[in-house]
Amino acid sequence: MTDPSVGATATARMVAGASDLASAFRLGPEDAFPPVFATARMVALMELAAARILAPLLGPGEFSVGVTVDVSHTAATPEGVEVVATARYLGREGKLFSFEVVARDRGGEIGRAAHRRAVVSGDRLVGGALRRNAPGEPGT
Repeated sequence: MTDPSVGATATARMVAGASDLASAFRLGPEDAFPPVFATARMVALMELAAARILAPLLGPGEFSVGVTVDVSHTAATPEGVEVVATARYLGREGKLFSFEVVARDRGGEIGRAAHRRAVVSGDRLVGGALRRNAPGEPGT
């Protein structure tokens, strides 16, 4: 795989809907969060932006997957507001591709992350996941 050009950018955007709010993630009655854009959704949008930089360079059956995210979520976004994540490619560290990602809404910056991705074979990744979680196999 050829590396992207250092400084290459890509964006991902979405409007914060009801299912994207922190308040939507509730597994039990003790779980209560405010009705603002969830950090988990912001991270997913950031990963998408970074993945879009690598996508044109992937071979058949290859995918880029997130390995690390060091994120700060610094401002709240209400439902109905668009969030845009912009990733910038910083270079490769061994097998990992490094990115800086900034998320913004119409009020300004809401978060930023240092993010690393790896390129993997989809078949190998899924096969490993299935073997690791086979019925009767003890967890490690």
